Amino acid sequence: MHPIHAGSLDDYAAPPAFLPRNRALPAPRETTPIPTLVMMPWAPSTTKGAASATTRLNATIATAVAHAHRHGVGALQLRTKAGPVSVSTAKAPDGTVTATLVSVPPRSVPLAEADLAELLTALRRSAGDLDPALPPRVAYAGAWHPVVAVAGRGRLADLDYDMPALADLMRRRDWTTVALVWRESPTVFHARNPFPPGGVVEDPATGAAAAAFGGYLRELELVPTPATLTVLQGADMGRPSTITVTVPRETGSGIGGVGDGRGDRVVDA
Repeated sequence: MHPIHAGSLDDYAAPPAFLPRNRALPAPRETTPIPTLVMMPWAPSTTKGAASATTRLNATIATAVAHAHRHGVGALQLRTKAGPVSVSTAKAPDGTVTATLVSVPPRSVPLAEADLAELLTALRRSAGDLDPALPPRVAYAGAWHPVVAVAGRGRLADLDYDMPALADLMRRRDWTTVALVWRESPTVFHARNPFPPGGVVEDPATGAAAAAFGGYLRELELVPTPATLTVLQGADMGRPSTITVTVPRETGSGIGGVGDGRGDRVVDA
């Protein structure tokens, strides 16, 4: 299991519809997230927009932090599509409310050649754009994300994909976002996450994908473990975020992540 930490929810304007407005949840304080356009088991969600994604926090973290703001910090047990998720909240000396989340362990599976070819076509990429040191796979840490690593930062910045085609492929394969990554150094990665299932071009910070990517790197022995990784996301769309991913040595153990939860630097992993 892997802990996840998120920052304050000061800019989260609307209370989640699935939380009681005027009372704390009864012990053991359980609630069930309600899906919107797409159900992301514990990944960050985005609101639908015409040209860009407006980030709010992971639905489960949003639930916990919003609940803590109204009813005090403590422990919650959330029921999600991925299974029970334990969340605890605490308040820092500066008043920031943080949430620590325990998610499902990550894993990955091969990406079929036909799916890779269709994915690259939708992304308007070719096999020559890829980094052979980071092979394409489909990674999971609560939601499925194909991992596609490009060989240069310029190819990551140049994101102009066929949204209807990619949306159709992702719907058929039950993928949540596409984890496009570029490796700057052994422990620093830049990422972009197309998110057509959510009705937006791109997600500025995708904690579930970062956690899945950390598990992918460990599973394929592409980083020495234990490791602390930095995933930089959202800069190309003007919404920079930093996700710090901790990768334990033990195979099958979860991946941890930390960051802040404001609109320009979202956390979770």
